[in-house]
Order: sequence, then structure tokens, then C-alpha cells
Amino acid sequence: MSALVEFSMFPTEQTQSKSAFVARVLDIVDRSGLEYQLTPMGTIIEGETVDEVMAVISAAYTELQKDCGRIYSSIKIDWREGPVGRLNKKIGSVEAKLGRKLRS
Repeated sequence: MSALVEFSMFPTEQTQSKSAFVARVLDIVDRSGLEYQLTPMGTIIEGETVDEVMAVISAAYTELQKDCGRIYSSIKIDWREGPVGRLNKKIGSVEAKLGRKLRS
């Protein structure tokens, strides 16, 4: 099975710049051992199950709750039967249909 989860998470009442909080979240994502891709607007994580990926997101919430009174997040989930590895295969499939590499 394969679960692709795109999420963003940040405190609402803190300073204008959110990069220090995003760095704390990404440290947890990176240490999880799951495949992920950081984008300017969020992070995509791939795991075998939705529960596996949501455990990482839950750990990120726990980290930010230490000093944040309100946390905003957006989560999109794409679950599919089949092997993991879609994080890169989905882009490759589109590029193959176009016959060229895309900027990513």
C-alpha cells in the first residue's frame, strides 16, 4: 500500500517568519525515515499506510504544542493499493507523457 500525504503546519500567534517552526517539524519528518519532499508551501510524506504518516504529523504537533498556543494545518491524503515509490513515479509519469523533464 502507499499513502502520500501533503501537509503544512505552523503556529498562528507567533512571529511573521515561520521558518524556525517549520525547521522543527522537518527535523521530525527527516528523522522518521520515511520518504519526503519539501516544497515552498508544504511537505509531502510517503509511507505504507496513512497511520504511519499520520504518526509523524502527530509527533510534529506534539513538538509545536510545547510553545505554541494555536497551530494551523492543512492535510491532503492520497491512499492507493500498490507499492510505495509514488513520490517520484507520479512526476516521472507526467514527464514521460510530455516527453521532457519538468522543473521541480
